[in-house]
Amino acid sequence: MAVPKKRTSKSKSKSRKANWKRKAYISCQKSISLGKSATTGKSNSFVYLNQNSKDYTERKRKEQD
Repeated sequence: MAVPKKRTSKSKSKSRKANWKRKAYISCQKSISLGKSATTGKSNSFVYLNQNSKDYTERKRKEQD
C-alpha cells in the first residue's frame, strides 16, 4: 500500500484546497447562470417547443399514430 514519505506542508495543502474550492465556485456560478437564462427565456442554448405552435401539434399527432 502506498504511504507518503513526508508530511505535506500547510501551504501546499491550503493551496490545493483553495484550488478545489475555486473550481467548485466556478462550476456553481456557471450552473446558476445557465439556470437563470433557462428560466428567463433569453437562452440561445435551449430549444423550446411552444405547445400552441404548429410544429408541436404535428409532432404529437405523429407520436400518437
